[in-house]
Amino acid sequence: MDEKQLMERLNAHLASVRPLDQKAVLETETRWDTIAKPLKSLGILEKNVTKLSGIAGTSRPRVKKRALIAMCADNGVIDEGVTQTGNSVTAIVARNMAEGSTTVTVMAQAAGVDVFPVDIGMATEGPLMEELPDEHTPVAPRTLLNRKLRRATRNLAKEPAMTKKEALMGILSGLELAGQLKRQGYELLATGEMGIGNTTTSSAVAAVLLSQPVERMTGKGAGLSDQGLLHKIQVIKDALVFHKPDQNDPLDVLCKVGGYDIAGLAGVFLGGAVYRIPVMLDGFISSVSALLAAAILPAAKDFMIASHVSKEPAGGLVLEAMGLTPMLCCEMCLGEGTGAMAALPVLDMGLTVYDTMATFDDMQVEQYKPL
Repeated sequence: MDEKQLMERLNAHLASVRPLDQKAVLETETRWDTIAKPLKSLGILEKNVTKLSGIAGTSRPRVKKRALIAMCADNGVIDEGVTQTGNSVTAIVARNMAEGSTTVTVMAQAAGVDVFPVDIGMATEGPLMEELPDEHTPVAPRTLLNRKLRRATRNLAKEPAMTKKEALMGILSGLELAGQLKRQGYELLATGEMGIGNTTTSSAVAAVLLSQPVERMTGKGAGLSDQGLLHKIQVIKDALVFHKPDQNDPLDVLCKVGGYDIAGLAGVFLGGAVYRIPVMLDGFISSVSALLAAAILPAAKDFMIASHVSKEPAGGLVLEAMGLTPMLCCEMCLGEGTGAMAALPVLDMGLTVYDTMATFDDMQVEQYKPL
């Protein structure tokens, strides 16, 4: 498919998006207010369960079967010395995800989540994705899915990170993978990533989309020194001056300074809106991908749930810009989907209270009234 056909395919998907079911939202809010506890006392847990109802179109939402999509990709900008390690680490961790021996897979097992690692642009050898896979083909967990666009992005310090065709292919890959998993019975998607250099691309994308100084949006990633951080900031600043990405054109920003993992995850968030399935954010890279998706389709925010706030400096700023409130603040910055795995049991607790707790009528106690 050429670039024009890919854009038409994306637009056709986005045209199908409908708002949250307000009848289900109202019914869920009403039930929360009848449960025998002070009004609104479970805070963001009540809001997230209510959002689940609006997405599912029922006041009894279920998220029993859930998947983690971890987009794995390498970034050409590591040639500028902005990372502590090389891109061989990406392949090692991605392979270990498929084998079940990384931090996130251990946490996912505890949270009852199937893990789907995706090679969307690792530097390793392997066939490139020439056409988008059939949307109806089942996919299996603990298998490294091939959605490889290229063996790493280009070095954004010297040229655009990707072509527009690659960006659209990446977005559609994530969007349609969300649809594949929805058809396989999954009721919630969590997001994760692996890619050396992706805090550099994420900081660049966030700085443009939020009109913020690079210094405010950039952290040390996986262990840079103070001097390394200053160099990383300068590389991003120089790239933004060189490319002049258009803040009002999210695809232009993605192409010039983004990463394939960001493209794929942005597609997953858009897929949440298209296929009406809640998508849980993870850390900084995941949140920036959600920010990009919201820039493409603002309604996508209604299908997002924030898990935690990343320790990266801009983690909270990105969530705040989207009006999303995290459930946890654990000073985590590992990525891979670990924050989402940590937050899922908390969401489960909210659903359990909502489903099983007695009402004021059950207890023959006068109900709280808003004052």
